Amino acid sequence: MPFSSLCVEALSWFSDLFKTLARQKSLGHLVVIALLVALVFGVILYVIDDNVHSPLDGIWSAWVTMTHVGFGDVVPVSFLGRLVAAGLILFGLVLFSLFTATLSVALIGGNIETLGQNLRQVGDDAGRIERGEERILQELEKLNERLRALEDQLSTLNAQEE
Repeated sequence: MPFSSLCVEALSWFSDLFKTLARQKSLGHLVVIALLVALVFGVILYVIDDNVHSPLDGIWSAWVTMTHVGFGDVVPVSFLGRLVAAGLILFGLVLFSLFTATLSVALIGGNIETLGQNLRQVGDDAGRIERGEERILQELEKLNERLRALEDQLSTLNAQEE
């Protein structure tokens, strides 16, 4: 398969995946929750920790803590600041778990729909095969009856000749 067709196929697959994810309300909810948590806890970090010098620094620190990037440029040093950061770390774990689950549902959901279509097709094919078998069995029964009749006639003719 040429590289260009592989690229086109991959882009088509990603496009379908993004369309599926865009239809998922839960993904949008996760993003909104993540942004709100970063905003609220970023401001809280600014208020309670002396090492966070502006609300934007607090939001930045909250975001990199939740995403487990942890650049280290803005780090809370007070006990309460570190406690909030620990909570953000745990929240980030939950957030990424939910994101991964949402992505898995989108990927598996498409496969389940395809599997359902395939199963319906197999069921339809099996029904057609069964109907065909019934017709063949009926024809064989008719042929058996005709063969018996011919054997009876042959027996009758042989009996008359003797």
